[in-house]
Amino acid sequence: MGSLKRREFIKGAGTSAIVLPLAPALAGSASADGSSSKRRIKVGQIGVGHAHASKLGVYRRSGDYEVVGIVEPDARLRAAAQSKGVYQDLPWMTQEQLLNVPKLQAVLVETRVQDSLNAAEACIAAGKHIHLDKPAGRSLPQFQRILQAAAKQNLLVQMGYMYRYNPAIAMLRSFLKQGWLGEPFEAHAVMSKVIGPDKRRRLAQYPGGTMFELGCHLIDLIVGLLGKPDGVHAFPRHSSRLDDKLIDNMLAVFTYPRMTVTVRSSALEVEGFARRHLVVCGTAGTFHLQPLDNPAARVALSQARGKYRKGYQDVRYPQYTRYVADAADMARIIRGQKKADFPYDHDLAVQETILKASGLT
Repeated sequence: MGSLKRREFIKGAGTSAIVLPLAPALAGSASADGSSSKRRIKVGQIGVGHAHASKLGVYRRSGDYEVVGIVEPDARLRAAAQSKGVYQDLPWMTQEQLLNVPKLQAVLVETRVQDSLNAAEACIAAGKHIHLDKPAGRSLPQFQRILQAAAKQNLLVQMGYMYRYNPAIAMLRSFLKQGWLGEPFEAHAVMSKVIGPDKRRRLAQYPGGTMFELGCHLIDLIVGLLGKPDGVHAFPRHSSRLDDKLIDNMLAVFTYPRMTVTVRSSALEVEGFARRHLVVCGTAGTFHLQPLDNPAARVALSQARGKYRKGYQDVRYPQYTRYVADAADMARIIRGQKKADFPYDHDLAVQETILKASGLT
C-alpha cells in the first residue's frame, strides 16, 4: 500500500485510466545565495464561498507570503466578506486581473465547491501553484485534467484537507512506517457535528451529503496512511425528520486484502467535534486519536517501542492550529526546498474514493 509509482495507471470506476507523471521537486529553485528562499511569495485568493475561506488570515500573518488581492464575482458573498477583518484592506479584483498580477506565484481557491475546479483549472493554465480547498469538486475527469496539466508544468496542487499536518497524525504515520503497530487489520473513523436547518438546506442542493462535505477529511487521512482501498461500499441515509433531502447520516466501508475500515459522518451528532476520531488497530498495537481538532491519543503496544512502554499510555500534543503548517510547507515546496509530501496520484486516489464513499459513482 502507499503511493503509486511514476506513470502507473490509476483506474476509476466508470472512468478511463490516466497517466500522471510525478514531477520531481516542485518549482521555485533557490538561487546560489539563497535569496529566493527569503523573498515573500506573492499569493492571491479566488472566492470566499468556501466554509474555510477565512484561512487567508494564516497567509496574511505569515512572513512567507504577500497577499496581493482577492476575487469574488458574487456580489452577495463579496458584500458579506468585506465586513470581516480577514479581508479588510485587500484589493478586490477580477480573476483575470489577479492572474495577471506581476510575479504572482500561487492562488488559494476558496470558492463554493461547485465552482472550484473551473477556478483551479484557470490558475493552472496561467502557470500558478494552487491551494485547492476540499473536496476536489464533482468531476473526476476534470480533476484528472487539472493534475495532468499541473504535472506538465511542475506546479503544486495542495489540497485543503485540514488534518494532514496534525502532530498526532504525523506520529501515527511514523508508528505505521516503523511497524510498531504490526500489521493493520482494522480502522474506524468518525467526523460529525450538528448542522442547522439553514446550512442543511444549502448542502442539500448538492449530492454527496455529509461524507462529501465532512468525511472527505478522514478519507484523505486513511488513503494516506493505508493506501487506496480495493473496494468502497457506501451506505447513505437521511435520518433527520426535516424534509430537506440532505443525506445526513453516512457510512462507508473500505476493504483491503487483510483489513476493513469504516468511516462515518453525520449532521446530527450533539458535541460531535469532541468525538471526532481515528483508530487504527494492528497485530502489535492500537492507536486511538480523539479528538482530531485538539489532538490527544491513547496508544497500546504489545512491547516497548522507543520511549513508549508496553500497554496503554496517553499522549498529549502541543496546541494544533489548522493550516499554519500547510502554508509553511507550501512555501518550502514553491521555493524548491523540498518535494511535496502528497503527490498528484495521492490526491486523485483520495478524490475517487470520496466520490465512491459518497455514493456519487
